[in-house]
Amino acid sequence: MPVALRAYGLRFVIYLNDHEPPHVHAIGDGEYKIALSEDATIIGAFGGTLATARKAQFAVRENLAMLLEKWDEIHG
Repeated sequence: MPVALRAYGLRFVIYLNDHEPPHVHAIGDGEYKIALSEDATIIGAFGGTLATARKAQFAVRENLAMLLEKWDEIHG
């Protein structure tokens, strides 16, 4: 599970054997599955707080191009 980004106290990972659509898992006080899209939709949440979820979404929007590139490197 490569760490693609660290921001706002969160680790953003892309699992090697994951599935479409492109997404990352933000791990901190919970785990958030976030779509790699301009709106950074949360498509799954396990624990955590709303404030942390918003930080995770912000980080994905800030780093979207780089995260999509990493997804493509891993999943072709």
